[in-house]
Amino acid sequence: MRFIDLEVDLVSDGVVRMDAGGPFGLVPRKLYERYLTPDSGNTVPMVLNCMLVRSRGVTILIDTGLGDKLTSDDTQQWGLKRMGGGLLEALAARGVAPDDVDIVINTHLHADHCGGNTHKDGDAVVATFPRAEYCVQRIEWAEASHPDDRTRGTYLSENFAPLMTKGKLRLLHGDTEITDQVYCVVTPGHTRGHQSVVLQSGEWRGLFVGDMASYAVHFARTAWLTAYDVLPLENIVTKRRWQRWALENGAWLFFEHDPVMPVARLVESDGRMEVEPIERAQPLIASLPTQLQPRG
Repeated sequence: MRFIDLEVDLVSDGVVRMDAGGPFGLVPRKLYERYLTPDSGNTVPMVLNCMLVRSRGVTILIDTGLGDKLTSDDTQQWGLKRMGGGLLEALAARGVAPDDVDIVINTHLHADHCGGNTHKDGDAVVATFPRAEYCVQRIEWAEASHPDDRTRGTYLSENFAPLMTKGKLRLLHGDTEITDQVYCVVTPGHTRGHQSVVLQSGEWRGLFVGDMASYAVHFARTAWLTAYDVLPLENIVTKRRWQRWALENGAWLFFEHDPVMPVARLVESDGRMEVEPIERAQPLIASLPTQLQPRG
């Protein structure tokens, strides 16, 4: 979809199923099942939506999903399904080969957001996008490189260390302009070095939210936090700030894991925040693998 001279598209690396206690944390089931009902195993779908951006002659990919380095046990544990193929197939369908990508932006280095950064070539692990510069916040890289007992299972060095070794990893120091239409902005809470991506063209504004809010409903409900958030109280502060920005700009919000409302707009009525789908965004959503009907 084109916004004057900025082009954006959503590309999927598939769908995983996670125990509902992960994305909904302490939120009571009676509340969250109005939005997304778990199956008999108490799992809910989380899509792996990445974004393809073309700006000023530069091809940018935001996040890379789980990638193809997974073992069969990994695939089963994630409950991963790729009905239409993974990220590379989705890019190919849009005429984009790995060599065409100039910049990869990682919102953070959890495995489901950067696993596709690299792939195996024989016994070696190499960059999936060989010409690209990979961008991540310095704080995020530092914490991923020194994981603790909680994060060791998701900060997997094979997803980013080979890039640093080859000089392909650009460490950002706070908010950073990629082009005059694409900005990385620090949005701490899910992780200390988490970043989201602001998009702009003319009067139009967009925000690739990342895991500041895994589902659209998390963005409207500041107190709805995931069990994965490392700094949950900081995430509340971050969401409040970006809620104000979204309202002021009428921004399109792109949610990386939401199978119900992957693109939405925030509205306020009688002091209550809500998210609503954007009819104009339907062409972006049509090719995504899981599209459930919003509830309540």
